[in-house]
Amino acid sequence: MLRTFTLCTLLAALAACAVNPVTGERELVLVGEETEIRMGEQNYLPMQQAEGGQYDIDPALTEYVQGVGQKLAAVSDRKLPYEFVVLNNSVPNAWALPGGKIAVNRGLLTHLESESELAAVLGHEIVHAAAGHSANQMERGMLLQGLVLGTAIASSDSDYGQLFVMGANVGAQLVNLKYGRDAELEADRYGMQYMSRAGYDPEGAVTLQKTFVKLAEDREPNWLTGLFSSHPPSQERVQANIATAKTLPQGGLVGDDRYAEAIERTKEAVPAYQAYDAGRKALAEGHTEEALAKAEKAIGILPQEGHFYALRGDARLVEEDYEDAIKSYDDAIERRDDFFYYYLQRGLAYNEIGNEQRAVQDLQKSMSLLPTGQAHYALGNIALERGNRAAAIEHFKVVAQGEGKIAEAARARLIRLDLAQNPSAYVQVRCDAASSGELIVSLRNATSVPIRDIGIAVQYRGEGGVARAVKQRLAGVLGPGEITSLRTGLGPYTQGSGCPVQVTRARIAP
Repeated sequence: MLRTFTLCTLLAALAACAVNPVTGERELVLVGEETEIRMGEQNYLPMQQAEGGQYDIDPALTEYVQGVGQKLAAVSDRKLPYEFVVLNNSVPNAWALPGGKIAVNRGLLTHLESESELAAVLGHEIVHAAAGHSANQMERGMLLQGLVLGTAIASSDSDYGQLFVMGANVGAQLVNLKYGRDAELEADRYGMQYMSRAGYDPEGAVTLQKTFVKLAEDREPNWLTGLFSSHPPSQERVQANIATAKTLPQGGLVGDDRYAEAIERTKEAVPAYQAYDAGRKALAEGHTEEALAKAEKAIGILPQEGHFYALRGDARLVEEDYEDAIKSYDDAIERRDDFFYYYLQRGLAYNEIGNEQRAVQDLQKSMSLLPTGQAHYALGNIALERGNRAAAIEHFKVVAQGEGKIAEAARARLIRLDLAQNPSAYVQVRCDAASSGELIVSLRNATSVPIRDIGIAVQYRGEGGVARAVKQRLAGVLGPGEITSLRTGLGPYTQGSGCPVQVTRARIAP
């Protein structure tokens, strides 16, 4: 308590100490509730897009999940604008953004056995939101970087089955957080209390954790990349849930029949999604014909699912059959017209056949749903072909912040377009004092290409306030990542007093 009080005193200008409404404990709060809610609201829709979009094939299932979620939210210790959505993703997972924005994947729902187990999942996520676990992780993990929200950038290379590659986006970091042991135990314990208050049998949380532990021991790969990566199961959690259940009123709704009825249509569709997932895997491994066969099988079982047509389109795109790819994406959009990926891929296909106007329309539509590195890169190339160098640079700058081959390609294009006009963005500078007090300037090539003709200008005010200006030019070539130093003849220079140096020119070496 004394340590917390001291921290509160020191950080009073930036933060506040408050009582956690779930645990009743005083804790340091760096993120206000308004910010927390805004963060969840601004990242909720982009994160849904990034993880497969809403599951709209079985709207009755979504209504059912939302009903269970709202029953639990009504008895939670913190009133937030809770929302619940089912995502069209086979990976067994569930997550909560700050402010009560909660999602559960289709792939998790098909493994549950009762409404009480669903209540255990949702109650657990409600506690993560209500207790501010995501916000706490932000405070510890430095995720709150300028509060630049709602700008999801999928910059990494990915296949269609890995849509949650959000680069440095705040929302993605929150979704993929691995909660600590204490937070997981806390979410289990208070989630079970919410279950009991809402009339559910808290034993559902026990059976759920037992199932998760068994799947973890069997090392089911789909689970290891889903719920287990952010919510690791353990025998400790099983035993803790058993102990918690003994402290709560016995009995309550199990709802296995109700859950079986609610999940029936989606379970019937499992073979179609299994074929689809196998097709995605085959395409990623370069087996185009197998991917096409799996897509057709999935379509034959569940013809109303747009993802299956997109898989067929992707396979045709790889085969450079652009017209048929476009037709497949048309079929996907006809079934679901609000998913970024269909427009992204159709835009890329249109670009391949030289239809720039349609390509730009589709790429911009995809960006309105979820900004991606692929769309930025394609739009940058189109802008370059149209002679709009400034627009191309802006697109490539966005992509260059990510990782993977597409980011490397964007950085290479950016260097060639922008180095001569903006050399200080690509040559890093450091000032040091020699033992004699002379100002030494170190230059680092921060690009992936060799550069030459690096020029600097030094504006230095020495003893007596006398101003001196010196220009120097580096002889030779500076390779990627290489560092060199120049003597300026100026001094005395005090270490750490600022670096009065500007890079004025640089060129790519032939």
